[in-house]
Amino acid sequence: MSDTLQKFMFEHSLVRGELVELSSTWQHVQARRSYPAAVNAVLGEMMAAAALLSANLKFNGTIILQIHGDGPVKLMVVECDALLRLRATAKLAEGASIADDAGLRELVNRHGQGRFAITLDPTDKLPGQQPYQGIVALDGDSVSTVIENYMMRSEQLDTRLWLAADGKVARGMLLQKLPADGGTLTGNEDVDAWDRTVMLASTVRAAELLSTDIMTLMQRLFWEETVRVFEPRHPAFHCSCSREKVGNMLKMLGRDEVDDALTDLGKLEIDCDFCGQHFSFDKVDCMQLFTTETLADAVQPPGTQQH
Repeated sequence: MSDTLQKFMFEHSLVRGELVELSSTWQHVQARRSYPAAVNAVLGEMMAAAALLSANLKFNGTIILQIHGDGPVKLMVVECDALLRLRATAKLAEGASIADDAGLRELVNRHGQGRFAITLDPTDKLPGQQPYQGIVALDGDSVSTVIENYMMRSEQLDTRLWLAADGKVARGMLLQKLPADGGTLTGNEDVDAWDRTVMLASTVRAAELLSTDIMTLMQRLFWEETVRVFEPRHPAFHCSCSREKVGNMLKMLGRDEVDDALTDLGKLEIDCDFCGQHFSFDKVDCMQLFTTETLADAVQPPGTQQH
């Protein structure tokens, strides 16, 4: 079965919700990288959260969740694009020893210097346009609490998240209180809906979230509510790395730096941090990178146009 993200609304209220299940997507990530169990749990929760947040964005681009740590885990990154294609990676300190039951604070905020960032990177950038990024202190003992605090302080949106991940599946639930503006009010709104639905959702436990399919969980939690369900979407694993992108990165480093590296190493071996794909560039490969650029300049000098 395909992984699923299900959006829903509570009738006559300004509350929307989502449930997500990542099974094959999460398995793809784990098959490419081996992390301690505690790191896997946090990374899986971040993947579920990224899918939930991305599904509410109305732009063609990628949402990137990053945790910069000051503990045994130095960096955790999850990317999700507008098609709900996800990838994830983590970087551990050299020689890090991590207990299976280590929590978020122990992993990435041991000295209180951890940071959380959300980046919105448009696919079709305008000239000079930079990605939007918000960075805050790592405020909370769980991924869900950190994101809830971020959404309230940076976006002024009441948002609640319930996240869980193990070796098989990553699942999550989101409830969000919509702003009462923009002509959305009809006068028949249930003013108690937010508090009530949050209270109902808060009865779920991690074990139940991990073991219960989306529709069963929705019915179990909100059986007394009138819920409008939308067409489900299907997240999937996707890594956007390519030999061309690695070549462009090398060109950005400059010919002198690449030549120095080749003198020391003989050839450049580069692995994708997300999927582990291996790219090798020898002296001939690197020469072609810069020769192609030089020839293009020679064929079309600056200030001329081809007709």
